[in-house]
Amino acid sequence: MASSSKTFFSEAGAMTRFAGVFFQQAFKPRYEFRAFIKQCYIIGYQSLPLVGITGFIMGLVLTMQLRPSMVDYGVEAQIPAVIGLAIIREIGPVITGLIFAGKIGSSIGAELGSMRVTEQIDAMEVSGTNPYKYLIVTRVAATTLMLPVLVILSDAISLYGAYLGVNIRAVTSPSLFITQVFDVLDYSDVLPAIFKTFFFGFAVGMIGSFKGYNSKKGTEGVGRSANSAVVLASLAIFVIDLIVVQITEIMGIN
Repeated sequence: MASSSKTFFSEAGAMTRFAGVFFQQAFKPRYEFRAFIKQCYIIGYQSLPLVGITGFIMGLVLTMQLRPSMVDYGVEAQIPAVIGLAIIREIGPVITGLIFAGKIGSSIGAELGSMRVTEQIDAMEVSGTNPYKYLIVTRVAATTLMLPVLVILSDAISLYGAYLGVNIRAVTSPSLFITQVFDVLDYSDVLPAIFKTFFFGFAVGMIGSFKGYNSKKGTEGVGRSANSAVVLASLAIFVIDLIVVQITEIMGIN
């Protein structure tokens, strides 16, 4: 027990120092704009198909599962409002964040872990290149920026799936569906939901980079880095979500 606690706090301290270096390096020239744009394309654009499919199925299935209960209570007309509120406030950001953590967290952990064990990072240091700025800052900045964009797109696709789900048993026009969704939404619903995704993205990028950058024990270590990056990033998303919900409740936003 004591050994586990010591390992936990040791790793937490190491990750905190690792994050501190990020904030030191992120605002100091030279800026790796080309590498940053490349990472935005890889992390954001190439994740869109998976995120979009997940969002569409999520909206469709949620509507189909919710309909029987809503019909039993005689509030079938409120399905668009309830679905929209649930997706935009909580389900969309969290599910998209978890999908993002699984795809991008493991990818970053495996890629940087492979570069570490094959001594490519050491070669960059010897050649005078700053590997932290080139490899870590660009990836973490890209995950922080791209996840909110993906969440917004996923929410839109989820609502389209929900619209199709509503029209399986009834006929609702797109304009009426959109009106019913947005009539119950306020800035206090949308802004905290988008704001917390920046922290989700930062956590995914930072944890994946930390695990990969400090990978050891050859190819076995690369696998462990990728796996632990996904697990810790997913856990971090839940913890951050809990904290944000508590803060917004205390501030009276929700």
